[in-house]
Amino acid sequence: MNRILAAMLAAASCATMAQAQVGPSAPVAQDAPVYTLDQAVSAAGGSAPAAEAATAGIDAARAGRTVAGLRPNPVVQGQVENVIGSGPYRGVRSAETTVGFAIPIELGGKRGARVAVANAQLSRAEIQAAIIAADVRLQVTQLYVEAVAADRRVMTARDQARIASDALRAASVRVQAGRASPLEQQRADVARINADANVERQLRLAEAARANLARRIGRPIDGLLDDTLLDRLPGVNVYGPLAPVNTTGTLALAAANADFSIAEAGVRLARANRVPDLNVGPSIRRLEATNDMAAVFSVSIPIPVFNNGRAAIAQATAQRTQADAQRRVTALDIEQAITDAQAQAANAATTARAASGPALAAAQEAARIARIGYREGKFGQLELLDAERTLAETRVAAIDALANYQNARAQVERLTAPAPNGGNQ
Repeated sequence: MNRILAAMLAAASCATMAQAQVGPSAPVAQDAPVYTLDQAVSAAGGSAPAAEAATAGIDAARAGRTVAGLRPNPVVQGQVENVIGSGPYRGVRSAETTVGFAIPIELGGKRGARVAVANAQLSRAEIQAAIIAADVRLQVTQLYVEAVAADRRVMTARDQARIASDALRAASVRVQAGRASPLEQQRADVARINADANVERQLRLAEAARANLARRIGRPIDGLLDDTLLDRLPGVNVYGPLAPVNTTGTLALAAANADFSIAEAGVRLARANRVPDLNVGPSIRRLEATNDMAAVFSVSIPIPVFNNGRAAIAQATAQRTQADAQRRVTALDIEQAITDAQAQAANAATTARAASGPALAAAQEAARIARIGYREGKFGQLELLDAERTLAETRVAAIDALANYQNARAQVERLTAPAPNGGNQ
């Protein structure tokens, strides 16, 4: 009778293991729509405060370009002479009233220089918007990957809890049959309690991961997440040196180039501001004594005595030199970052391929053999517990490795994201 019960328990355990090898079942209905990563990124891009700030920055830069192209406003002038004096100039009997306006005439190409600075700032704002969009995509991808990995950890924890329950029943059968001491049943009970507690912990972490993802995209998650995202690994034959890094057209380098363009336009503006402007304008003068009218033409130009503009040119030139040096530093930094990210992604892919393939298969087979051998009395309980612990650690390590690869791949995509057209000019 005891042999029959042991055989039934072994068959049930094998069925549970086969189900675990096939994969975790979805916690919701199979016909529920899959909420993909692209949908999450699209939702986050429309609701992220950073995206709104980037849009406002572009609008401000466009308004600044309009302001830069405007001409100076004319000035209305009024003047009264020969009043409140002595003799014939007592009172306002000899007053001379002049009314006119002055038109500032910009010289040296100031208006074109201002427009050039505004255009460079607009290009920088567009690049910044693209950078924010790439950052949002990276953040959402990391949260999405963590949510998918958390769901898979829940499935793994539930499988391990079922396996621990089967081991407890097998230990109970052995104790009742007098083939093992009650200590084995107590050990199996402790393993089951720990497995159930792990299920509760993983459920809380999964809920937190989904809540963080929903908070980032600004809406609740209605359907299933794309569980196949973790299993998308590159080809097996990925060896040899890494591909040469080309930073041309990347967002980071485009931003550095835009900063240099702004600084270069600033030098042109400083040189244009050194040229004095003219103020010309007609006026009409009325002579109180004869009640006659006369025209007056005025021309004025500032004398650059205290501020001749050389200091402003020196400042703008130094800022251009700084921007050029920073651009070269950025090119080196982005090349190093891309190289490191590519190496990390390749190593993560290798680790994920090994952890989710041969290592996981070996751990599953060892645990299966240990369960059958324990029920048949060929292995002790310590060997069974060690095999189950190795399987649980391997399955969690496989999930972590797959998630690490997806995050590393997303980091590479962020570093190599292309700049908008014209943004790197």
